[in-house]
Amino acid sequence: MTLPETQTLYFEDVSVGMRESYSKHVKSSDVVGFAEISGDRNPIHLSEHFAAQTPFGGRIAHGLYTASLISAVIGTRLPGPGAIYISQTLRFLAPVRIGDTVIASVEIVELVEKGRRAKLRCECKVGDTLVLEGEAEVKIPARPVAQ
Repeated sequence: MTLPETQTLYFEDVSVGMRESYSKHVKSSDVVGFAEISGDRNPIHLSEHFAAQTPFGGRIAHGLYTASLISAVIGTRLPGPGAIYISQTLRFLAPVRIGDTVIASVEIVELVEKGRRAKLRCECKVGDTLVLEGEAEVKIPARPVAQ
């Protein structure tokens, strides 16, 4: 398992326009594991036979599995450890299939000094296809005071 490299950014370090991303190859074991963790055992994710009969023509990853890759960017890269999720909106635009490589990206679009909050544009792509988009609000820690 490859985890994203971690960087910690404080409110004083970030600016509008900063962007980070994380790439993840979706494996069958990821989807099965997500089903176990979440309890979502919808056969569209787990049964090739069932999924073949759907408009997707085969198994797809859980939408929230894809969205969790945004959380990986926020929690490890931008702003990184110490960030606290306040809210997240999501729009699912296309399926993610077993074997796809998803690139999750986050961009700072607004900073609010009061409460050290940032609004983030979030997206996931498979190749050139936008599969998920949304917006998040996070609280970013202040730089610790040296003692």
